[in-house]
Amino acid sequence: MGNRGILHDGARRLGAARWRHKAWIACVLSFKGRRRVPMSPGAYTELFFLDEAVALAAGHRPCAECRRADYDRFRAAWARATGETASAPAMDAALHPARVTRSRAQVRHVADIATLPDGAFVLHEGAPCLAIGDGLLPFTPGGYGVPRPRPVGPATVLTPAPILDVLRAGYAPALHPSARAA
Repeated sequence: MGNRGILHDGARRLGAARWRHKAWIACVLSFKGRRRVPMSPGAYTELFFLDEAVALAAGHRPCAECRRADYDRFRAAWARATGETASAPAMDAALHPARVTRSRAQVRHVADIATLPDGAFVLHEGAPCLAIGDGLLPFTPGGYGVPRPRPVGPATVLTPAPILDVLRAGYAPALHPSARAA
């Protein structure tokens, strides 16, 4: 589950805002018995992802409260990738311009698909796919599809560049069971 702030009104309708702060975090669904009613008035808008690789591709990082061990692993990989130990706000400040433009468009870039780490998301034949091993797993909201061979050459990358560096530095995202089955 993700959090970008309060994005809905009292009638549970989404507004024009797609974030209210730069701390885009990925949380667990269950933590310390807390119960939430999605889109409750005055509370953050819950965003749901298939798995952590999708959340990372959207520009989210692990929550430092409910996913402390994952946050610590992410932060350690960030330090290996950048050479500096960053606070959550510093990581968020670096991530924000790498994930979205001022006009709210997702930042995408082109890279050689062979250089992409496991856990990266790319567009392949117009559809989002997870790069893993020597293949690509097509994304669907219900799980990953039948593996395809990883092509050769340039690819449009959906995962923000700083997160690619964290993945290259050893951070392994939690994947949906359908990724392991493939």
